[in-house]
Amino acid sequence: MSPLSDNTIITLRDSTYPPLLREIADPPPLLFVRGNARALSIPQIAIVGSRRCSVDGREITDLFATGIVRQGLGVCSGLATGIDTAAHKATVDSGGITVSVVGTGVDHIYPRSNAHLASRILESGALVSEFPLGYRALPANFPRRNRIISGLSIGVVVVEAALQSGSLITARMAMEQNREVFAVPGSIRNPLSRGCHKLIREGATLAETPQDLWNQLDGLLTLALEPGVPDLKSSRSTASSKVAVMAPTVNQQKIIEAMGFDPISFDSIAARTHLSVFDLQTELLSLELAGAITVVSGRYTLHRQAPLQG
Repeated sequence: MSPLSDNTIITLRDSTYPPLLREIADPPPLLFVRGNARALSIPQIAIVGSRRCSVDGREITDLFATGIVRQGLGVCSGLATGIDTAAHKATVDSGGITVSVVGTGVDHIYPRSNAHLASRILESGALVSEFPLGYRALPANFPRRNRIISGLSIGVVVVEAALQSGSLITARMAMEQNREVFAVPGSIRNPLSRGCHKLIREGATLAETPQDLWNQLDGLLTLALEPGVPDLKSSRSTASSKVAVMAPTVNQQKIIEAMGFDPISFDSIAARTHLSVFDLQTELLSLELAGAITVVSGRYTLHRQAPLQG
């Protein structure tokens, strides 16, 4: 596919502008998007970290990215080497949707070593930038793009970070944007753990497993799904009551009919319904918030007394 054939420009006034990003103090007036522009508005969690990550860091990133996908959420990162690359790769390997916020034009892949990964991201996700086509990599671009990574996300997970790193800039911006910040602790002998430990001392949530994310994110998940609701403390039950009084969509009905009595994996539902990854993730999350299904360890169970009425 030509890099110019799948580009979209979204302005701040467009209804398709990502609702969470619109709420930050300095949203970019223009977004240049390559790929699936709808991916920018799905609930997603950012994973960021060191470009020179350790083997442990890559394994931890894989654990968190896979867990996020199993919850029906997207993953946002920055396409840099190291943790960013690991986050994007684990997401696409798991069949999930990932958004890459780049510090160049979306037609210019940087670093070039991630050209193949970028093509895989574009199969269901997107590359996004506030910089126009043809814009090359400059050092000043990358701290600026970090506010978009955190702005698109309901939370930010920092896996590994030195004390002086772009990941801490992203975390600081996330805190300023009232996003939840998670930091993965590590060995006191690992210099890449020091940034995460600093974040924990400053109030970030310590995250050892993906479950630690879900314990904190109910309110922000509700906000992400209902961007018009200004109250950050809105409960999951509030969102559920609004969904419950609605008849299921055609896709939701397909999912309900495809689920048996036993827990079922995401891949099995996808095979039975033939829905796209994007549509299936969106509908499963809506059904979960409505109380129609539950998800445990990546497997979905249908409540036979589901609140949705067909």
